[in-house]
Amino acid sequence: MTKLLRAASALALLAGAAAAQDAAAPKIGIILGFTGPLESITPNMATGAEMAINEVNAAGGLLGQQVGVERADSTCIDAAAATAAAEGLVAGGANAIMGADCSGVTGAVLTNVAVPNGIGMISPSATSPGLSTAEDNGLFFRTAPSDARQGEILAQVLQERGVTDVALTYTNNDYGKGLADAFTTAFTAAGGTVSITVPHEDGKADYSAEVASLAASGSDVLLVAGYTDQGGRGIIQNALDTGAFETFVLPDGMIGQDIVDTLGEGLATSFGTMPGTDSPGAAAFQEIASAQSLDGTSVYAGESYDAAALIMLAMAAAGSTNGADWAAQVESVANAPGEQVLPGELGKALELIAAGTDIDYVGATAVELIGTGESAGNFRELEFKDGQIETVQFR
Repeated sequence: MTKLLRAASALALLAGAAAAQDAAAPKIGIILGFTGPLESITPNMATGAEMAINEVNAAGGLLGQQVGVERADSTCIDAAAATAAAEGLVAGGANAIMGADCSGVTGAVLTNVAVPNGIGMISPSATSPGLSTAEDNGLFFRTAPSDARQGEILAQVLQERGVTDVALTYTNNDYGKGLADAFTTAFTAAGGTVSITVPHEDGKADYSAEVASLAASGSDVLLVAGYTDQGGRGIIQNALDTGAFETFVLPDGMIGQDIVDTLGEGLATSFGTMPGTDSPGAAAFQEIASAQSLDGTSVYAGESYDAAALIMLAMAAAGSTNGADWAAQVESVANAPGEQVLPGELGKALELIAAGTDIDYVGATAVELIGTGESAGNFRELEFKDGQIETVQFR
């Protein structure tokens, strides 16, 4: 859908709410899973977004006012709780949402809160391919690439490492199922074999039955499309305890320093993928993040900075906090042509916009929005060595 059509559709449906939002002070609601299966990586994501907000405020604010911010807990897995939390943000004056994080709750917030209230939202981490076709009235974007792309990348990594046969387990939700399907399609098309596919539920105390089924497949490598603080970790721990598997393939939801610290040498022969780039913007983000005691390489921290930055730059371009207005400007500020903007340059970007100069927000993750407002996508191939997450290469 073109940007013009997205804007027209949103404006037609949301005109009644425009006047109230136009007069509102800019306020961004950050909704992430501060509890739940991603709680160990969520704080860095929130900090990344707040770094962008603080940067704009230090430069004088937005539309003549300081940008407000409020956090809320999506839980990652409870759609009703996420919906209630997002409703609280809107009731508290938020006119944009940075989030949500996990795909299922992101869809719930989009459908139940963002669209009915005309609130634009940019997710830094919801990767389900199903969100590409969600009815969003032009209000939804994401700075993380769809798992349709990550499935292809994972298949390439396995091929290049000589792995032709793999067992697969996925967390039984939109994220896990979407990634599992995307990977299976890409891997089998390239001649690989998925010997068995076993869904798992999060929150269980014992994963021995799932691991036994996976081990019976005869595969030596296990791909775990789950969450780092929940069932995915439980699957790996049981597999290590029983000797069922030694090598695990970990996509983005499984990547975090906490799981590396916990499992240690148990991940010594494992590898994985997560969004990432070696662009100048990534280096700039890591530098300013380090100065604020944030690990700039933490999963989705850069995407969160970019999501908050795009919201504010789009509001500046629109001259409005109205959801339909600023959403119609997101792709314009995110993509070429225009003067490139890196992390740490948001104040300069606001000056350029005020002067009528086009900008191309490159950001921390080499932002390029395609299709229905999602990231074109860059990935890091990773290994786990001596208690650290090490980058092998970028793709």
